[in-house]
Amino acid sequence: MPAIRILSDRVANQIAAGEVIERPAAVVKELVENSLDAGATRVEVEFRHGGRSLVRVEDNGRGMSRDDALLCLERHATSKLVETADLDHLGTFGFRGEALPSIASVAHFELQTRPADAPAGTEVLVNGGKLVHVRACGLAPGTRITVSHLFNSVPARRKFLKTDATESAHIIQTVRLYALACPQTAFTLIEDGRVLFQSPVCTTLAERVGEIFGRQLAADLLEVDLAETGLKLQGLIGPPGVNRATRHEMLMFVNRRPVDSRTLNYALIESYATSLAKGRYPVAVLFLDLDPAAVDVNVHPAKREVRFRSEGAVRGFVIRAVLQRLREFGLPRQGGSGEPKPTASPAAAEPMPGDPVRPVAPQPAVPSVMSQPFRPFTSLPARPAAALPPPAQLSSATIEHRKSRIETPATLMAWRFLGTAHGDYALFEAPGGIVVLDRRAAHERIWFERLQEQFSRGEAASQRLLFALPVELDAIASALLVDRLKFLQQHGLEVGEFGRNFFRIEAVPVWLEPADAEMFLRDVIGLMREGRLDEKRTDLAHEELARLAAQKAVRLPSSLNEADALALVSQLFACRQPHTSPAGRPTHFELGRGELARRFQR
Repeated sequence: MPAIRILSDRVANQIAAGEVIERPAAVVKELVENSLDAGATRVEVEFRHGGRSLVRVEDNGRGMSRDDALLCLERHATSKLVETADLDHLGTFGFRGEALPSIASVAHFELQTRPADAPAGTEVLVNGGKLVHVRACGLAPGTRITVSHLFNSVPARRKFLKTDATESAHIIQTVRLYALACPQTAFTLIEDGRVLFQSPVCTTLAERVGEIFGRQLAADLLEVDLAETGLKLQGLIGPPGVNRATRHEMLMFVNRRPVDSRTLNYALIESYATSLAKGRYPVAVLFLDLDPAAVDVNVHPAKREVRFRSEGAVRGFVIRAVLQRLREFGLPRQGGSGEPKPTASPAAAEPMPGDPVRPVAPQPAVPSVMSQPFRPFTSLPARPAAALPPPAQLSSATIEHRKSRIETPATLMAWRFLGTAHGDYALFEAPGGIVVLDRRAAHERIWFERLQEQFSRGEAASQRLLFALPVELDAIASALLVDRLKFLQQHGLEVGEFGRNFFRIEAVPVWLEPADAEMFLRDVIGLMREGRLDEKRTDLAHEELARLAAQKAVRLPSSLNEADALALVSQLFACRQPHTSPAGRPTHFELGRGELARRFQR
């Protein structure tokens, strides 16, 4: 058995770097936090090749003396706290004292710093954890840190980095988060010598949101401002019409710190339960201020996870604040005669510990865009996206399956159409009782299987738009989209680059309404962010894309006649899995004659 030994500081720092510094964006995060903690009113970030070859962060903060410049490279050296009890009064971003020595141990690290009252600055150079030199230098008051050749001393870590575009996107997103957290600080972001983002000092959050995400989005958001005992929530939220397919634009800050909090995320989602369909998420930039002693930020080395001392109180406060603003915007109140009831939401599906059990309530009414006339499948052109493939193009198993479904009308044709209920449901009298069919779920199943087969054959008909639709995306979404433009074009959605983070939708699949194109593109990007649209796993990618497309393709008519109703049933039972929608919801159920008799006590 090998002898036990104490690791050298260099090795210990490189191990610690695995937790603190996982990618170039983490380097930027730690250095920007130090700049803000130093009172900087101007922060400039520059990087090259996705941060692999260079990351430079320069500020006009307080700077450090020669002794402090050397001491900050020691493990657990910090000016933010002295005792554990200081965590209860923490007002800074950083406090561990691990970031700088961790970075210096895995890169070429140069620190230049000067306090305002010093005649000259100090330069410290460290290469792979080894001190190279310490000398005087000329510098304006503040600090400049240059990190180059990241992970050269640990090649295994370098292999796990993504493409330059992806790493750049994460750096851009990180800088934007801290720019939102500190509107009173001017930020400049430079990639490969080109200025990507430059924002002066902003007096309001709305100004900074406009600088980062575009003034159109900022103009659409609603201001939130509510304070209760020990709690204060401020920020901007989107009205119900401004929503996304993922949670990536739900940005939460606790005491100015960007955080990932299930409590806050679920509170926000629950607040929109009556106004957003299931699977849709709001846009929000929210700041929660509370006593530092009431929140634990020392959960993970990256400091993005937090825990609240009173989860229930925080969650209830956020829900009240958001609901109050939505009601002021014009949403009806919950409860009462004729008012919408809460619907099932992702928050309801994933309750927080200790929450009471909540019943699943019905979904809200279908948006008006889905009430356009449904185009019958049999009336489509010869080769549209929704057309049934010729039998010769189907597998023998699929042909036999469909024949067995269609050519057994003894049971199916015995159904008699009775009418519709509440718009979405079709009622049939069957030999065994009463059948209730969810029209939307049935249409989604039919579209899903047809589109899935079409994607697998590589036949995606599209229609060019007379006027291209402009779309502005954030940095991460842009990087993901650029890598998959060809994949989308193969599936009928043609998107072209039109400047950095700007794109134009030039053609859409024939089953997609042009008005829905931008939302569909954003939803596809959401699947990409979650790793559910991997081109290397073609079958799964086709399945996920067909599932999303089926939701957009459905157009329910306001009325339904008997011929169309029976045609819908025939096409549904020609599917491989007619009993559930692509999302797993039932397409129909039957109330047997025995159950009807029991209900009426016969």
